[in-house]
Amino acid sequence: MSVRRLDAPALRDWAHTAVGDLIVRADEINRLNVFPVADADTGTNMLFTMRSAWAQVDAEPAAGDVAAVARALAAGALHGARGNSGVILSQILLGLAEAVTAAAAQRDGDLTAVDGTLFGAALRRAAALAGTSMGEPVPGTIVSVLQAAADTAEHRAAEGGDVAEVAVAAADAAAAALDRTPQQLEVLAKAGVVDSGGRGLLVLLDAMASTLVGQARRRPAYTPASSHVSPVAAAAAPPQFEVMYLLSGCGADAVEQLRAALEQMGESVAIAASGSDQFSVHVHVDDAGAAVEAGLAVGSLTRIQITALTGAAGARHVGGWALARAVLAVVDGDGGAELFSDEGAHVLRPLDGEPISAQQLLRALIDVAAAQVMVLPNGYVAAEELVAGCTAAIGWGIDVVPVPAGSMVQGLAALAVHDEDREAVDDGYTMARAAAGARHGAVRVATEEALTWAGTCKPGDGLGIAGDEVLIVGPDITAAAAGLIDLLMVAGGELITVLTGDGVDAAVGEALQAHVHREHLGAELVTYHTGHRGDALLIGVE
Repeated sequence: MSVRRLDAPALRDWAHTAVGDLIVRADEINRLNVFPVADADTGTNMLFTMRSAWAQVDAEPAAGDVAAVARALAAGALHGARGNSGVILSQILLGLAEAVTAAAAQRDGDLTAVDGTLFGAALRRAAALAGTSMGEPVPGTIVSVLQAAADTAEHRAAEGGDVAEVAVAAADAAAAALDRTPQQLEVLAKAGVVDSGGRGLLVLLDAMASTLVGQARRRPAYTPASSHVSPVAAAAAPPQFEVMYLLSGCGADAVEQLRAALEQMGESVAIAASGSDQFSVHVHVDDAGAAVEAGLAVGSLTRIQITALTGAAGARHVGGWALARAVLAVVDGDGGAELFSDEGAHVLRPLDGEPISAQQLLRALIDVAAAQVMVLPNGYVAAEELVAGCTAAIGWGIDVVPVPAGSMVQGLAALAVHDEDREAVDDGYTMARAAAGARHGAVRVATEEALTWAGTCKPGDGLGIAGDEVLIVGPDITAAAAGLIDLLMVAGGELITVLTGDGVDAAVGEALQAHVHREHLGAELVTYHTGHRGDALLIGVE
């Protein structure tokens, strides 16, 4: 079994892996969520908080030492914390950052990697901070699971285990502690579930173990023993609002004063420190204004977020996004990625020519970090994967509008009319009209002899295709493209766009330019080398 050190690159990789694993497990974690409020959002909150942490590291490529990466993770989590579980997660990452930073200071900054002993100390510090943020930790929650992981990590490190062995032992101890949570907390036992926050923590610890040993830990799916929410959770009407904000400009005494005030007016109170003078505040209340006023009474507030708690199926998050609206385009080829990026779109590229899966699409939608996302599939996402990915993102609070673009040329036409200042429905409709108005086709090289609607083709011939049918057979791709352009221009057009694929010579574009100048006066042809795979040429007419 190959192992690696927990250095800066490994810590970055862990953050990336943790986000991907939380995407896979978020729905499972949400279904376990009955404490402290059965609002089915623990997995989603931990995902978005971890994603914010990873984004902070990704935005600071110069952070080359392990302590700097740990601090960036903590800062990103604090500023992007969502829900009670997100606040606790921010404290776990802060515990890691504080332990690693202290160790680096003791060595005059000469700390290149976290060893087993330091990893155990980091978990212990994380448990202390997570417990403090909750006020009085309740047995059977994420803090109990974290404490068990810290205990085992310290014990295994004392036995001489390296960081990989310590991480694996901590994850296994967390799994055992998670199984015990229904015995510690009555509301979990009655609902037939383990603690949802503890399950999320296990995902993070398993991600660390797999990062270091190169092999994912196999865990059973944690499912509710009953399809009903616990009677305890269902008996009381939940608060109407979740309120979160960043508090600054006050001391520890004022923070405790605020905690007491919030506990009087609501529940699920969590106040997380940032390691400086900022605190992330979370509470569920009926009077959102009063919760905000309580914070203003002790300090200055920023990033105020108020979310209506409408129950497990209807909870939606507002605010906290880096962008109000963005475009996500699925494209192929280096030139294609550059072309769409230059037009302001975020880009998702197929890996090794494989179709985009729903999970890849969902990950990209999260990484865009926008409240509203217009999606241009451009023919690279199957309909069922597009629907599944967009539906999951909508369920997690992202307003997704798929635009029916079946080719990159249609995607470019839609992107050209995108206007983030319009209402989303208006913007989506306008983009969809532009995509539909771009008649399009493709040219590919025949690989075998076959009978087509346009006649017999032989290997090496150029095939002009529109609407999944071969309409032109030519001796080469230039001849086929010229014939296809002529067909597409029968209904008129002013702009012809040709995207050339991987290995296509620039002379093809020049020949088509001459053909259009000769045969279609008044029309303009533009050529981009996108380097896409599959079809040799993509052609659009507007």
